[in-house]
Amino acid sequence: MQVGEYLFKSRKGENKAITTVQAYRIINRVAKRIGLEEIGTHTMRKTFGYWHYQQYKDIAILQEIFNHSSPSVTLVYIGINQDNIDNSYMNFSL
Repeated sequence: MQVGEYLFKSRKGENKAITTVQAYRIINRVAKRIGLEEIGTHTMRKTFGYWHYQQYKDIAILQEIFNHSSPSVTLVYIGINQDNIDNSYMNFSL
């Protein structure tokens, strides 16, 4: 595989991408086989962002990738703010 090549190629020509509908169908079919429901391309997009942030801690690059207006929007989108809130409750004691 080379830079600029699609990972999932269409059968309709050389280096053509599959459609988003086809990607959704494939992902959903596989997810159901392993017992997951309600998963799609958007779920994968958010999951990518979450784990990219966990690895690199660079919210600015994710903000650009997702074309969000601010870092706070991106943090909410990938669920990091909710993780921080949940962790603060779990680690809180009087």
